[in-house]
Amino acid sequence: MLTREEYSDVQELRRQGWSISAIARHLGRDRKTVRSYLDGDRIAGVRSPVQDECSRFLPYSRQRLTDDPHLPASVLYDEVAALGYPGGYSTFTRALRKHEVRPPCGLCRPDRSQGGAASRPAEEELRLELLRLPGPPQDWDCGSHALMLTGSLTRLGHWRGVLAESTELPQLVEALDQVMRHLGGTAGRWRIDRTPSVCCPTTGRVTQAFAEVARYYGVGVEFGPAGRPGRADGVESPCHRAVRRWWRAMPEGTGLWAAQEALDRLARRMDTRHRPAGEADPPARALLELPDTPFPVRLRTSRTVTSQGQVSFRGNYYPVPADLSGAVVQVCRRLDEPFLSITTASGAVIARHPLAPQGAGLTLTGRGNAIVLERPVRASRTDTPPCRRGDGLRPLSPEALAEAAALRERRPGRAHAGPRC
Repeated sequence: MLTREEYSDVQELRRQGWSISAIARHLGRDRKTVRSYLDGDRIAGVRSPVQDECSRFLPYSRQRLTDDPHLPASVLYDEVAALGYPGGYSTFTRALRKHEVRPPCGLCRPDRSQGGAASRPAEEELRLELLRLPGPPQDWDCGSHALMLTGSLTRLGHWRGVLAESTELPQLVEALDQVMRHLGGTAGRWRIDRTPSVCCPTTGRVTQAFAEVARYYGVGVEFGPAGRPGRADGVESPCHRAVRRWWRAMPEGTGLWAAQEALDRLARRMDTRHRPAGEADPPARALLELPDTPFPVRLRTSRTVTSQGQVSFRGNYYPVPADLSGAVVQVCRRLDEPFLSITTASGAVIARHPLAPQGAGLTLTGRGNAIVLERPVRASRTDTPPCRRGDGLRPLSPEALAEAAALRERRPGRAHAGPRC
């Protein structure tokens, strides 16, 4: 670009009879630049807009990526280069990002209306804490302390508690899912204590496994105290006070599942204290909907086969071959599946049974379903076909062929071969 002073010098030298090449050498400019200013093609002091070579190839690129959102950029670049694009690969990909040409794949990133991607209310928060309750009944088989996961909503004031087996990730995820389903949904943010299964001890960040759980429910995770307005940190919450009173008043000999039901009734009664008059349930807008099934984590629990050839699990009895009496087996269950498997210590499946309701006291009959070596393909939640990513390149659609033909017609010179299909 020539400044106004340089342009004045160019005009004066031209009136004196200087050639364009001499003026260009004198000013240290390119002679084509000097000629464009003298011919009036450019205005002194005004920078010419940079010509976007990608603009005329954007309709074709957008059509190709609409047909196949996973089309590699290198393949698309080869196609537009064959249609006359003169720029480089990095310039082309930068233009794709600038103009947002590549659409998101609706099959890879679906609208999680079933889960946490729906309108996230930023003001609500789910506070998750682990309580150790001393002196549980011996028949609970949980040692000197019972472990409970409590979840309380900082705005609504509602809370729920679920007895957990341990702080391992599978048991923690199971208790967390039950807490949220008892609440009727989840907040857009979880605030949880720093436990080894949630917080990495070396980096202080959320572990990769628990981050996948949070992504599944569509929420964010933070550590530390909830910081509820009107209550200083370190003061016991009403949720914890209620749980400890319930624990001290629990009659002796209460079963595990009866205790859980009593705690649920207490939490539901306390909900009415925070509920506006005439409102039966928490406001739907305050909570996010949960996925249809829990996060697919696998639980493993060791059990000893009884003399009757049965395995006790969650208040029910599941049969195995009678010759395994006294053997130690593994009870395996994935949270999103309606059955459980009983395996040997090495992982060989002995039996598989439909899952009975927790604490129902049922004794299943038979020896379980037939064992299969391959898991059947799980049915999709919707009728949408699976994403075709990785199936190879798709042929050009009629719309893309029409865009390519238009580019070849506008290209000067002889037509080149079209893009590779």
